[in-house]
Amino acid sequence: MDFRGNVRKLYYLLPLAGTIFGIWYVCHAFYDVVYSDYIRLVNSYLPDVWDPAKFFVPDILTRIPINYLARIINVTFFHYSITFDQILGVLSLGLSAVVLTAYCNERKVNVLWIAAVMLLVFSLNKWEMLINGSGWVHFLAFAGFYYHYLVLDRVWSGREKKGDKKKLLWLPWFLIICVTGPYCAIYVVIIFLACGLKCLLTWREEKRLNREYVRYALSAAIPFLCYLVSNAFVLEDNPAEVVNVSMLSQLIDTPGYFVRFLIKSFASMVADQEYARMMFSTNEPYIKLGLLVMAAYFLALWYQWRYRIYEETIFPLLLVGAGGLNHLLILMARWGFMAEDYGMSSRYALQFQVGIIGILLTYAMAWRHWWRDAKPFAVTKMAGRCLTCFLAIMFLAGGWNSTRMELLKIPARERTCQSRALVALDFENRTDDELREKFEYRTSIPYSGQEVRKALTILKENDWNVFYGDADIAELEAADTALKEAEALRDAEALRAAEAQ
Repeated sequence: MDFRGNVRKLYYLLPLAGTIFGIWYVCHAFYDVVYSDYIRLVNSYLPDVWDPAKFFVPDILTRIPINYLARIINVTFFHYSITFDQILGVLSLGLSAVVLTAYCNERKVNVLWIAAVMLLVFSLNKWEMLINGSGWVHFLAFAGFYYHYLVLDRVWSGREKKGDKKKLLWLPWFLIICVTGPYCAIYVVIIFLACGLKCLLTWREEKRLNREYVRYALSAAIPFLCYLVSNAFVLEDNPAEVVNVSMLSQLIDTPGYFVRFLIKSFASMVADQEYARMMFSTNEPYIKLGLLVMAAYFLALWYQWRYRIYEETIFPLLLVGAGGLNHLLILMARWGFMAEDYGMSSRYALQFQVGIIGILLTYAMAWRHWWRDAKPFAVTKMAGRCLTCFLAIMFLAGGWNSTRMELLKIPARERTCQSRALVALDFENRTDDELREKFEYRTSIPYSGQEVRKALTILKENDWNVFYGDADIAELEAADTALKEAEALRDAEALRAAEAQ
């Protein structure tokens, strides 16, 4: 009887507990009412979710086809509930955690490291993505990435299971065509780099081309080309806040801005945007934290090279590479907002945490080599290990603090949604400006307030979302009053602080 194997099965209770916690969070921090991206989605795809003209469009791959199926189910059975999408996101996050636990069990990673990874995965530094249910499919995409990397790791190390090699051929097609949308770029680059590294190692050892990994690379390249063709038909709608200059010109004029933007994005994995704004009034703490996180990346890469961890298991290195590339991607995609802390937004935590998970798993693998070290107590080695422990604890402390702060904000977030629901139920009597601000729909469309009115009209006519059932108006009014009182108090405190300075 494999006692240790049975014990390791219990580790799957960690993803289960995290998923239950995530569902509890979204159910308590939100009141079911559309806002933000949902305004565009309602106007684009509702009320007729079965209309093929809305599905068979040239840029369909950028719209993530699996969303159509989820939208049909949501409208048919749940009256277009945002909570439905939110729970799909949490379940997909739980699926990611299951894949990570499966990897840790296969590699017999110590339970303390597994717990550390789970705490990071389910931390609420991703609160914006969790609450905005329209991005639920991105959680599913990352679960797919982790699974592909896991299968690749098994084939890479010669531990493949039945069907793994076939999965490496069809997984990219399914993920890129149906699930990933714009997130496929980094995923494909990582697959290319992994296949290229394997071909290089094979050539160095056997002086032959590894055709098997060439096929794996091509299986990702072809659907990615399909995505690029679809993406070419997208009509860009740049927000008004984006500067109208080239990246090169801006880089020449303000090189320091790009450096600070990048470093601060790394810092966000320790102190998220909302928390950092409360704590720090200067750039110095951001820069120090960001440099520490970058040091953690370089240390992980050093361990990969020093102990040749990548030869034993490629999975952690793939995650470290994906995390670093995501930071560069956000810099290139969002620099135009000319806000140094834009990359610290909670909406990017899902992308950035990939690298941190890879770092923690790399440290876990390095930990094994330390136990086999002939001179375990050498001063320099002990210093390196103390630094490793410090960096790991830093990530856990950052994730825990973000979660703690977010739990304290649950009542305020719910009141904000309830206040929005009150406006939605009375939208005919509200101004366009009020609708635009209340529903956070500030696009470059000249009449975004009218777009909100149009979306709410569709929902009301079909008895969907906030218009389904009988809302407790008294409860919504009480929440709206409490929200206004809290905002007035906050404004008064800000005024007193300004006067004191």
